Amino acid sequence: MKDFFKYLLATVVGIFVTSLLMFFIFLGVVGAMMSKSEKPIDVKDNSLMVLKFNNVIVDRSSNNPMANFDFMSFKPETTLGLNDILKAIKNAADDPKIKGIYIESENIPAGIATVEEIRNALLKFKESGKFIISYSNVYSQKSYYLATVADKVMLNPEGAVEWVGLRSEILFFKNALEKLGVEVQILRHGKFKSAVEPFMNESMSEANREQTITYLGSIWNHWVNGIASLRELNTEELNQLADNLTIRNAQAALDHKMIDSLVYKDQVIDMLKEMTDTKLKDDINSVSIEQYAKVPAPRKHKGLIKDKIAVVYASGEISMGDQTEGGIGGEGFAKAIREARRDSSVKAIVLRVNSPGGSALASELIWREMTLAREVKPVIVSMGDVAASGGYYIAAPADVIIANQTTITGSIGVFGMLPNVKQVMNKRLGINVDVVKTNKSSDLGSLFRPLSAEERAVMQLGVEDVYGTFTSHVATGRGLTVDQVDEIGQGRVWSGVNALDIKLIDEFGGLERAIELAAEKAELEQYRITELPKQEDPFQALLKEFTGSAKMKIFEKEFGMAYKHYNRLQSIIENRGVQARIPYDVEIY
Repeated sequence: MKDFFKYLLATVVGIFVTSLLMFFIFLGVVGAMMSKSEKPIDVKDNSLMVLKFNNVIVDRSSNNPMANFDFMSFKPETTLGLNDILKAIKNAADDPKIKGIYIESENIPAGIATVEEIRNALLKFKESGKFIISYSNVYSQKSYYLATVADKVMLNPEGAVEWVGLRSEILFFKNALEKLGVEVQILRHGKFKSAVEPFMNESMSEANREQTITYLGSIWNHWVNGIASLRELNTEELNQLADNLTIRNAQAALDHKMIDSLVYKDQVIDMLKEMTDTKLKDDINSVSIEQYAKVPAPRKHKGLIKDKIAVVYASGEISMGDQTEGGIGGEGFAKAIREARRDSSVKAIVLRVNSPGGSALASELIWREMTLAREVKPVIVSMGDVAASGGYYIAAPADVIIANQTTITGSIGVFGMLPNVKQVMNKRLGINVDVVKTNKSSDLGSLFRPLSAEERAVMQLGVEDVYGTFTSHVATGRGLTVDQVDEIGQGRVWSGVNALDIKLIDEFGGLERAIELAAEKAELEQYRITELPKQEDPFQALLKEFTGSAKMKIFEKEFGMAYKHYNRLQSIIENRGVQARIPYDVEIY
């Protein structure tokens, strides 16, 4: 028995030491990966910059080496921020070593406003006189819209161009929840505040259908007009091609002038060799946009530039707390804006918003700091794919709000939601909940009983109070009356095109335009960019990834396409208090 415990202890110690050793080896590998990824490459003469967009595009790239590490396959996935993409395209236009850009992308894992910003950057790149060539085996509508900036749009002879129009799909959970015995108790303000519709209806309300067709139609019209102008096509014809499903194969795309030629990849390579003065027997000097983003931009000014423009990235759902990675914590982002306000070297602030909203209280904390910042220096808001409800709440105090035509914004409305799971706990699971309380409504907010009429009335008053505060903030920030805001509010969602008409935004443009405008208002000729909130130390972030992110990756792998719906339900369950959030998750296909 003594020997048994001796060997058992030795085995446990051996496992522990081996695990510890493997952990440090893993850290060494990650460190090597970081060192290798941070080293800029040497760009050769007559180089071609290649855009493939194989991974999800976020607003701001992360310095965390494990942010997109696949714990199932133990392989890293390269990510690139929109900030790096725009910078790379801008620098490539002035780089004599870059001859042109080659786009090869079947689908672009990014929101439509992000695609719009990349497209606009490519249009500006063409002003340099350099070429852009696009080729694909299959063009999704999103990738085709981007590809139309190219001098030549080419397609595999057996490929296809998707051209059917846009759609938005919403899942409704009402019947499923009823079968489970879950009652969702809802309080809201605004006839268009349809964030709660999936939990109370079986299909879209007429108000929701009206707002959806309005913003979807304006986005589609913008796409069609943009394509028609560059391809010298007729907008009516493009709509007919979509309605009649005319573009059934590659030849149909060529016949209707949506593309320029049907070629194979080897033929494209030969053409690119000619355009880059490369011998047929040699390989083209190419650099991916991921690699080129690490190449330092040439310095235009000598000496240290002290004046800065702070770009604060607010991406994700708004919640209470300090979170700044993958979400917008009210305290964390208020602190970041406060830091920029108090820093005398920061002469202007650009808030980049890409958020569907969330906690109204957390939004109020950020709104307050935005208001204080505007009193002492220029504050510009740049809206990304979505800047709605709470996302608009925090943008309202800005001097100028800039958005793309395809940005989803507005949704000025609030709601509260409280599930009652008494029936499912009792009848389905056989679990009873008993309570002891000192006062009549001590258990207000409990998930295990329905609200009384009195309690519902009190909570509805809370929703009305928050809506009143929200509309008042927007009215003050936008120079409108509360009645005018209420008229365009009521939770209604708008596209950027609609938002300009109703004065929710000031002009069209992306992040680069917002920075330019901030410099103009601060009267800066020379400045540098500082990005906030400050990112976590890579190795501290790495330790967090071993728990939360690893678990999330496993769930994503198992749930597949259904993960986003699981995540949405989880978010609804965890949210407390009045929510300023966009209706459902707007996804346009």
